[in-house]
Amino acid sequence: MEKPADQSQQNVRPIEDTVRTDFRHAMSYGGYLDLERLLSSQHPLSEPEHHDELLFIIQHQTSELWLKLVLHELLEARRLFDVDNLGKALKCIARVKAIQRTMTEQWSVLGTLTPREYSQFRGFLGSSSGFQSYQYRGVEFLLGNKNRAMLRVFESDPQAHALLSSLLDEPTLYDAFLAVLARAGFEIPQDILERDTSEPWTFREDLVPVFRKIYESDETPWGLYEACEDLVDIEDNFQAWRFRHLRTVQRTIGFKVGTGGSSGVDFLKRALDLTFFPELYAVRTLIGS
Repeated sequence: MEKPADQSQQNVRPIEDTVRTDFRHAMSYGGYLDLERLLSSQHPLSEPEHHDELLFIIQHQTSELWLKLVLHELLEARRLFDVDNLGKALKCIARVKAIQRTMTEQWSVLGTLTPREYSQFRGFLGSSSGFQSYQYRGVEFLLGNKNRAMLRVFESDPQAHALLSSLLDEPTLYDAFLAVLARAGFEIPQDILERDTSEPWTFREDLVPVFRKIYESDETPWGLYEACEDLVDIEDNFQAWRFRHLRTVQRTIGFKVGTGGSSGVDFLKRALDLTFFPELYAVRTLIGS
C-alpha cells in the first residue's frame, strides 16, 4: 500500500524562483495603490466603537470610488461624442453600465445591517448624509438632472462647488449625443442645440419623431441605434440603484427623518420620478404603430 504524502506539503504552493519578494527598491502592490493611506481612511466615531460602523463607512467610501470612475468615464464619453468617435464613447458607457450594476448589488451588503445595529451608531453621523455626495450630484448633472439650488449644499467645500458649478453650465451627455445626431443629418431642432445647458432637461415632443426614425429605419447606422439603447440602459440602471437605495433605507430606519434633514424615504421616492432621457422612452409607444 502506497504511503500517503506528507499532509503538510499537500496544501502549500511553493513560491516560484522568479517571483519578486524584495521591494526595498521596487514598486509594490501596496505602494502603487497607496494602500497605507487607503486602508487607514476609515475612522469610526461611535463610542465605544460599534462593530458595524466599519461596514457603513466602507460601503459609502467604496460607492464614492465607483462614482469617481463613473464621472471619469462619462466625461470621456462626452468628449468622444464631441469628436464623433462613437465606438470609443460607447465603450466608456459600457463600463459605466457595469459599474452601475456593481453599485446596485452593493446595497445587499448594507442590507445586512439591522435596524438595531444601525441605531446604535447612527447618532454619531451628525448631519452627514449621502445627500451631500458631490460626485453623485455630478453624475446627475452630467446626465441632465441639473438643479442650481443644489450648489448651496456645497458652498463650504470649494472643490466640490467648483466641479458642480462647471458641470451645471456644461452640456450634458445627452446634449453631446444630440449634437452627434445633428451632424449625422438628423433633424434636431436648432433651439435644442443652442439651449441653456445649465437648465435641467425637459421633455421635447419634437425629438420623438427623430428617435422613431432611428429605431424604425433599416438605414440607421448601428452605432446610433446602440447609443440610444445604451442611454436607456444607463437610466434603467440608475433607477434600479435609486430603488435599492430607497428599500435599503426603509428596511433600516423605516420612515425616520434623514440625518441630513430630508424627509427620508418620502424624499427618496420623489427621485424615482426624475428622468434623464424621456424621449427615448416616449418613442416606444409609437414604434410599430
